[in-house]
Amino acid sequence: MNILVLNCGSSSLKYQLINMDDESVIAKGLVERIGIEGSVLTHKPTGKDKYVVETPMKDHNIAVKLVLDALQDAEHGVIKSTDEIAAVGHRVLHAGEKYIESCLVTEDVKKVVRECFDLGPLHNPANLIGIEAVEAAMPGKPNVAVWDTAFGGTMEPKAYLYAIPREYYEKYGVRRYGFHGTSHSFVSKETIKFANLDPKTAKVIVCHLGNGASISASVGGKCVDTSMGLTPLEGLIMGTRSGDLDPAILEFLCNHENLTISEMLNILNKKSGVLGMSGGISSDFRDLNAAANDGNEIAKVTLEAYAYRVAKYIGAYTAAMNGVDAITFTAGVGENAAWLRPMVAKYLGYLGVELDEAASEKACGVEGIISTPESKVKLCVIPTNEELAIARETLALVK
Repeated sequence: MNILVLNCGSSSLKYQLINMDDESVIAKGLVERIGIEGSVLTHKPTGKDKYVVETPMKDHNIAVKLVLDALQDAEHGVIKSTDEIAAVGHRVLHAGEKYIESCLVTEDVKKVVRECFDLGPLHNPANLIGIEAVEAAMPGKPNVAVWDTAFGGTMEPKAYLYAIPREYYEKYGVRRYGFHGTSHSFVSKETIKFANLDPKTAKVIVCHLGNGASISASVGGKCVDTSMGLTPLEGLIMGTRSGDLDPAILEFLCNHENLTISEMLNILNKKSGVLGMSGGISSDFRDLNAAANDGNEIAKVTLEAYAYRVAKYIGAYTAAMNGVDAITFTAGVGENAAWLRPMVAKYLGYLGVELDEAASEKACGVEGIISTPESKVKLCVIPTNEELAIARETLALVK
């Protein structure tokens, strides 16, 4: 059974076709610059050369059609017809409080996606366009919405409510939702299996560290807390996002710099994080690490602040769960930046954590236990695979 996974952004579309009999990727690709001059599709069938199509794409409907054409192409394709696609799984950012589990797309589901446009203005409109494009291209084909906020849906009110007038929650749904949920759900469950933990009681902290970054705490694979909030801006220091800060800073800087709130939020989302903190050196952690190794003190302090914030969240979530069995590093930085893990682990001695630095150096982009046998908490590296997670959720609803 083949599942097509789509992740539609405002001007992009990532996809994978996965054979769920063995969970192998048959083909994957990326459409860029949809609705912008220079639109391009890069299609990569497994075991074949990549196939590039440069052609105008005014909207996602054309992009979806080109993806389906590429999958069926006589030379570069991997299927003879769309009949070989059993269903399509869509990453959808926000469902508010309406859905906390993946579901088949219905008119009500599409209505909820629309209602949450203001909660996910960059993603929800594109996600809906992708769904409707597939409906037009493959009428009657099952579509499944896999919500990025679903994992955080199991948080208790004590974890998700903000200390602001309750009417804002009741009227507008202003609360903490959390993001990267598909990744956190996948990696927390994989950690339980990989570290041989009790699937019902395992206390796991997942550090999803990339250009966007978040941390989650879960018990038995169910989310207890997660660092992102109403939007992905809350929580850790990120590549270009500020993470947690005193909200009064917004008024202070708006007054001094003559900025609007929208302009200030653009700065916090796109010009802050390690990029801003380092004085503009880079938002790429590889560049920052290289600069720090060359003696750049600002780069060094920036990375120390980043690791410090990660460690603080680990400590907070250990308290929230009254213990922790495993701490897992995932996503681009978490999986590959072995140099970062000792910077975090040095704060965790009080938990009985012992990092095996040799094992950590080997565990880059691959699964691994990176703690010593004597460590009281298992440290793991588990590569995330959001596309496979979406495909599994889709298969469970259509098989």
